[in-house]
Amino acid sequence: MKVILDAMGGDNAPKEILLGAAAAVKELGVEIIAVGDEQKIAACAAENAIPMEGIRVVQASETIEMCDDPTKAIRHKKDSSMVVALRLLAAGEGDALVSAGSTGALLTGATLIVKRLPGVKRAAIGTIIPGQKQPYLLLDSGANVECPAEMLDCFGVMGSVYMEKVMGRAQPKVALVNNGAEESKGTPTYVEAHKLLKEDPAIHFVGNVEPRDVPVGEADVVVCDGFTGNVILKLTEGLAKFFTGELKKIFKRNAGTMLAALMVKGGVQEFKAKLDADEYGGAPLLGISKVVIKAHGSSGAKAIKNAVRQAVTCCENGMVDAIRENIHR
Repeated sequence: MKVILDAMGGDNAPKEILLGAAAAVKELGVEIIAVGDEQKIAACAAENAIPMEGIRVVQASETIEMCDDPTKAIRHKKDSSMVVALRLLAAGEGDALVSAGSTGALLTGATLIVKRLPGVKRAAIGTIIPGQKQPYLLLDSGANVECPAEMLDCFGVMGSVYMEKVMGRAQPKVALVNNGAEESKGTPTYVEAHKLLKEDPAIHFVGNVEPRDVPVGEADVVVCDGFTGNVILKLTEGLAKFFTGELKKIFKRNAGTMLAALMVKGGVQEFKAKLDADEYGGAPLLGISKVVIKAHGSSGAKAIKNAVRQAVTCCENGMVDAIRENIHR
């Protein structure tokens, strides 16, 4: 299995990318193609004693910055690490790609260079989010601000396949975010999407889900447009920081609360682990003809390693082919 890494993408490149790559080679037995400035990569590896066995470096002289316009960057920075990596993937030089670089540029580049699956109008970003009962996939979490009903139905199909093939959920439950449980709730687009999802034989649709019930994790796949999904994602991240911060304040208040903290230390650590996005590594770009994983811009080595793990699982379980078949059907 060969995984292509954008070695210059992200806030902590290339050090954390290379550390994650080395860990992936050791733990997962994969081959890594690291794309970026050869001199900078060699210097970084030497300075930090990063083993490069199993990692092949492909030269790319440019880097797409987070502030760059996505479309212009893909078209004009043709020797950037991201564009070169995407071209390698499109040419079959690797089985999957992982990047912590610009989300917009990666989505644009994957669409223009690697291409979408037949029948998919827009690729979507799927984000695994912790839930009270179980983690769920939020789709779309930011790629498409406005979506017609047909796209929301497509998201339900793609998300269902991902949860089955990658997360091992049998007959994943698909729900549509709405402001009420009734079929008549929401905008005309969401009413139509409910009808399409309900009649879609490729998924197990369980109806509308109100935002207050989303964090419970009753559904395996939560479908919405990218604007709504991004709001849910960022609100969830903010609440997680708020709750963990308040817990820390409470436990540090005095000697008694610090003693109490020791007594519940195991439970607190489990809670923190549940909220750790690094465990999942990244978000898949669903609807692209090959496996592309978007890691968080601030990803460290652990997140990069787990993003590679996720990419390998997607490839081994035939996720892309399963989406292709279900969309066609």
